[in-house]
Amino acid sequence: MDNREFLMRRLHSLLGIIPIGLFLTQHLIVNHFATQGVEAFNNASHFMANLPFVIFLEIFVIYLPLMYHAFYGLYIAFTSKNNPGHYSYMRNLLFVAQRYTGVFLVVFIAWHVFETRFQVAIGAAAEADFNMMENILNNPFMLAFYIVGVLAAVFHFANGIWSFLVTWGITQSEASQRNATYFTLLVFIVLSIIGIRALFAFV
Repeated sequence: MDNREFLMRRLHSLLGIIPIGLFLTQHLIVNHFATQGVEAFNNASHFMANLPFVIFLEIFVIYLPLMYHAFYGLYIAFTSKNNPGHYSYMRNLLFVAQRYTGVFLVVFIAWHVFETRFQVAIGAAAEADFNMMENILNNPFMLAFYIVGVLAAVFHFANGIWSFLVTWGITQSEASQRNATYFTLLVFIVLSIIGIRALFAFV
């Protein structure tokens, strides 16, 4: 691996955590306000949509990092060899699952942005509010699609934390990697509960 590819992979790993992973966590928490009712969600959503410099934030903190992570991730998924065999069988399965969820998430996120942000941008909807999500998720197929999408996103982020810690040399020993596995499992469980509860609050 040459220095350029090494740096690109490091950047890909970093962006998956900061800012993309942090944005995912924040997005799920905002969505969770739906469990407190229509007004609570709309207030939280309205607050996020009206942050100062929101266009700048969306472009440089969300969309550009996400596009780099997605497209370079697709390149890795379709060109890399299998995970080196010195990891456990479970870790190799998780490595494969990371690839598949990444490819699926490119489709899911593109559709989600089209259904929400794009509809607002072209004037087809006033804002991405409770009623918009309720209308989307009232379709059983879309509800199932969003459930899979949330679980895939949370898994990809949680498992990505483990890979980030290894890639950046933070967890080098077997014990530290095992502890990181427990931590990322906790992240997956907590964020999955938050995300799924939010989805069912809309229906």
